[in-house]
Amino acid sequence: MIIEGQLYGRNVKMFAERPAHIYEMLVDSAKKFPTKEALVKDNVRLNYSELKKQVDIVADNFIQKQVKKGDRIALLLGNEIEFVLTVLACAKIGAVFVPLNIKLTANELIYMMTNSGAKMLITDSKLVKPLEDWLINSKFIQYCYLIDDHQPSKNMYSFKNELLKETGSETVYTAPLETEALYIMYTSGTTGLPKGAVGSHINAIHSCLNYKHVLNTDHNVRTLIAVPLFHVTGLIGQLLHVILVGGTIVLMDRYRTERFIRLINSEKITFLFNVPTIYVMMMSHPLFKSFSYDFVQIVAYGGAPMSKETIKELKNYFPNASMHNAYGATETTSPTTIMPKNYPVEKTNSVGLPVPVADVKIVNEDGTDCGPAEIGELYIKGPMVIREYWNNKEVNLASFNEDGYWKSGDIAYMDQDGFVYIMDRKKDVINRGGEKIYSVEIENILYAHPKILEAAVVGITDPLFGEEVKAYIVKKPGEELTKEEVIAFARKYLSEFKAPKQVEFIEELPRNPGGKILKNKLIEMSNDQ
Repeated sequence: MIIEGQLYGRNVKMFAERPAHIYEMLVDSAKKFPTKEALVKDNVRLNYSELKKQVDIVADNFIQKQVKKGDRIALLLGNEIEFVLTVLACAKIGAVFVPLNIKLTANELIYMMTNSGAKMLITDSKLVKPLEDWLINSKFIQYCYLIDDHQPSKNMYSFKNELLKETGSETVYTAPLETEALYIMYTSGTTGLPKGAVGSHINAIHSCLNYKHVLNTDHNVRTLIAVPLFHVTGLIGQLLHVILVGGTIVLMDRYRTERFIRLINSEKITFLFNVPTIYVMMMSHPLFKSFSYDFVQIVAYGGAPMSKETIKELKNYFPNASMHNAYGATETTSPTTIMPKNYPVEKTNSVGLPVPVADVKIVNEDGTDCGPAEIGELYIKGPMVIREYWNNKEVNLASFNEDGYWKSGDIAYMDQDGFVYIMDRKKDVINRGGEKIYSVEIENILYAHPKILEAAVVGITDPLFGEEVKAYIVKKPGEELTKEEVIAFARKYLSEFKAPKQVEFIEELPRNPGGKILKNKLIEMSNDQ
């Protein structure tokens, strides 16, 4: 049942029946399914009872190390079991975990740990190496634990020997309130310093429930996480969502196509959730067609457009799976919209319907609401929307309106049936001589070309029109394609002013850890030429 309520001073819809905090999700699943497989990584297989026991040991040791409610614990790890243990142990005692992108530079990582005031760092010997000198003199980090046995510094300790060692008795702790912080996740901003989005227990719980209700998942679900756990898709859409329903999580340290295909089959994965590129790479691999995928029930995707041809191909190979486009952000704790199981073919380019507790509207530049099919900025409100950015009053004031809606910065429209269509980032809209051009419209056309694997469209400086359209193209393996062919194909379906005037072929598109294309990097590449 959905009820109306107050959260952070906002009137929002909420699920009446929900866990009190994230750790309670683990407790419930461990009671219902104690011997059921919960977490799998390589040769390690933990059932729910074993997982809960290890989480409780880590939580006890955190308290022994004077970790208090609200203290921040930084996580610089890939998709490891220790990542999961730390997340759930923090959730138990009310500590706040800070997941860090392992691809960032030392300076970027130092900024995030300093800005968040992290008290502890959990990492491995390879990832910590660039940070060693800083850690010795850090005013914040009191403990650094490594998940591997190699210890490069005397100031670093073993996760296994220190945090997985039983204390002998359960330590007294105070459970977190649902409105309290669960994590601080830094957004991959294209300008200025990264912002720390503060996700709370109630935010994450509602996103997990949204996934459960829309995708109709239960304890039989088995998911394979190949996207990073330090991003909301892997963390919320897969890990915590599947713990809520009592399913099984299989971890990959990083995406590798052949390994991905083999794990889907050996682990009988029923729920896939990835960026479109992963699906295209998977289906292009010679091993892929060697298997049958009748057991897969859910194929979800997001972060970039997926062509109708790719969706059709996926449906052929996954005949019993429902296809779900999903749209969300760090600030919305993963999903804002999800494509329903059954939808008209003409709505294939939509990102779906708002999730059950989302309040979504499209707003004109003057602040008035848009009508059906009218393009404007997407505003989002609900119990899954973060309360604030960490210690950033100025950005908080600019990012939320007086009614508590988060301003997404995405240009979109909603049709008469409530389906949402994302057109562009507000800052990426191309202005060609006063004509507004939305890159997604052009990209959807280019993705239909049989020789194009990926496409990204940006506006580049033009002396006559101010901006012109440029397309960056990744060709499918082994295909030959010319710039002239791309432009001619686009002109068949688009007005001349929308069709790309420049085309550049590249090996791969630059992306953030969540799989979203970094168009600012593409613009920089054009400016440097």
